[in-house]
Amino acid sequence: MSNTPRPAGEAASTVPSRAQGRARLPRDIKVMLVAAFLIAIGFGLVAPVLPQFATTFDVGATAAAVIVSIFAFMRLVFAPAGGALIVRLGERPVYVAGLLIVAASTAACAFAQDYWQLLVFRGLGGAGSVMFTVASMALVVRLAPPESRGRVSGAYASAFLIGNVCGPIVGGLLAGFGLRVPFLAYAAALLLAALVVQTQLSHIPAAARQDGAAAPAMELKDALRDSAYRAGLFSSFANGWATFGVRMATVPLFAVAALGAGPESAGWALAVFAGGNAVALTFSGRLADNLGRKPLLLAGLLVTGTATAAIGFTHQLPWFLLASACAGIGSGLLGPAQQAAIADVIGNERSGGRVLAVFQMASDSGAIVGPVVAGLLADRLGYGWAFGVTGGMLLAAAAVWLPARETFRRSAGSSGLG
Repeated sequence: MSNTPRPAGEAASTVPSRAQGRARLPRDIKVMLVAAFLIAIGFGLVAPVLPQFATTFDVGATAAAVIVSIFAFMRLVFAPAGGALIVRLGERPVYVAGLLIVAASTAACAFAQDYWQLLVFRGLGGAGSVMFTVASMALVVRLAPPESRGRVSGAYASAFLIGNVCGPIVGGLLAGFGLRVPFLAYAAALLLAALVVQTQLSHIPAAARQDGAAAPAMELKDALRDSAYRAGLFSSFANGWATFGVRMATVPLFAVAALGAGPESAGWALAVFAGGNAVALTFSGRLADNLGRKPLLLAGLLVTGTATAAIGFTHQLPWFLLASACAGIGSGLLGPAQQAAIADVIGNERSGGRVLAVFQMASDSGAIVGPVVAGLLADRLGYGWAFGVTGGMLLAAAAVWLPARETFRRSAGSSGLG
């Protein structure tokens, strides 16, 4: 390997142009996948009952929605602090601490005596959530072999998806014993995940076991010089807007108000989205390790953007479900390639806490802003505009990625500056 210094904007080491994608995943990655599944299934336990639980304190739908949004808001506010803690303390301590904070806050929610207690406890959980989210991303960046980053990102997304599908089913059953029970079950799942990470994550590189300062931290200004990172911020914002914001907040309203379908149609839309996502995740990570990040990124953004825009112009349930499924496929193409591209920018040899925190903030910002803008457009101009603008954000992100560098393979003599 050449010892020639890299330009400032070339953030990652050169990734092999042909991935050895069939190599076995490292043991520590498998531990991370188990933890991801436990976290996701626990979140799925609480998500369906949280708004209903809030209304037991004699508040309306708006106040119940605030309980949901406070979690995302606190994630956004505390993301910079989470990134700084990773640089100072290392990934694993912050990961475990974040899990314990969310476990404690979730258990406290089960014993909340009024609305304001529930609001405070849920908000504290958001602070812990962004800690373990950014730390887990940083660990995956550090532990995943460069030639398998797409496959690892795909497997990680699949673990979350399976947990999110199983969680609501189990949560619905537990809710029969009382709306407070799922919160205690989620807390237990988080404690188990923390135990798994603390005791089983044993093959971390030496620098990660020591103080975080032992691993050089990538500065945000260096990452921003990289065209791939800048494009990643835009696509993260757009994906948060559409996939984590509008899909959860506006799609259910559209199904009932515009299509005249029953509430169960919204559940079917989310289910077929998850199904399309699952299908794409079976191959998208491996393709990202063989074809490169940009082809999968562009395909994912184009498919998701077009399908999302099309939702607003559907008038029959079958077409609505088909568009939702296509959006899920596009999201499954996008996710692993986007995560792998950001991991390429950072590289295995340094800490990326602050860089990953800003990347996560972009997604959380989109998830907060997107539903508000879509709701205003739907009220004033109609759902066609709401979904059209949302799809347009994803297509704009694809346009931003077009001139960005390919992080997976660079031609000889490329400076890496964007």
